[in-house]
Amino acid sequence: MEPLLTVKIGCLVALLFITLVCGLIPAQVKWFQIKAAKGRHRRILSFIGCFAAGVFLGACLMHTAADALTDIQGELGKRLQQVRCPSETNHVSPSTSPSLSLQLDYPFAELVISLGFFLVFLTESLVLHCLPSVPSVPHSHGVPVPGGPSPGSFRALVLFITLSLHSLFEGLAVGVQQGEAGALQLCLAVLAHKGVIAFSLGLQLVQSGTRPRWRLLYLGIFALMSPCGMAIGIGLSLSGGAAGGLAMALVEGVAAGTFLYITFLEILPHELSSHEPPLAKFSFIALGFTVMATIAVWA
Repeated sequence: MEPLLTVKIGCLVALLFITLVCGLIPAQVKWFQIKAAKGRHRRILSFIGCFAAGVFLGACLMHTAADALTDIQGELGKRLQQVRCPSETNHVSPSTSPSLSLQLDYPFAELVISLGFFLVFLTESLVLHCLPSVPSVPHSHGVPVPGGPSPGSFRALVLFITLSLHSLFEGLAVGVQQGEAGALQLCLAVLAHKGVIAFSLGLQLVQSGTRPRWRLLYLGIFALMSPCGMAIGIGLSLSGGAAGGLAMALVEGVAAGTFLYITFLEILPHELSSHEPPLAKFSFIALGFTVMATIAVWA
């Protein structure tokens, strides 16, 4: 077996193991699942939740949205270059083609991300409109609000889908690496990233009131996404095919938009509504963001 393939397979197994372990800690350990925690226990859980919110904020801005912007712009640039080549052959500059200049100047990547944001916004609005008994605030002081189904599970599902798609693309990026050093460096960055994200996702599933069997299902699928993406990338690299493509970049952009919605309108407001000291909450949110920003140096 080639050394590069050995490195990739080892990374695949490590990703699956680390993600499962980190995700199952808050999802299965009862200490994280006490809804009526009081005193010091409640404060610690609140601060862990704020740290997780900072992790999601960092993952949203430094990883998901950043990757989507780069990939969409890159793929559109390839398409526009293909359009420009015949013009260059005929000695026609881009400035003489108004439609091409307009395409180059328009923020298509930002538009795709915005569409993902409004897609979740519309979906949740339709759910609340069709089910008026659903409360607009899923929790009050950490206790589920009785009297109707909570939208927390829906939001957890959207978060799970978004992170799973991003994990698939991360694994794909590792799988198509052509050098051992590059594959190992990127895999270590993804391992650190996935470990923290998996823990935060498990904690969010607990806080949203998702049932235990669904938590296990979500975390199991989430853990498989990066290895699946890596396996696809390995297959593409061995066959000589080109990975990525405009369609995948667009899907990643929509996923980034959904992540923006969940992060800024669901997770952060929920954590900031607790009764803990504001500066303490800020410190833990900033700490979570700093972790993800530091990982972005290598990822």
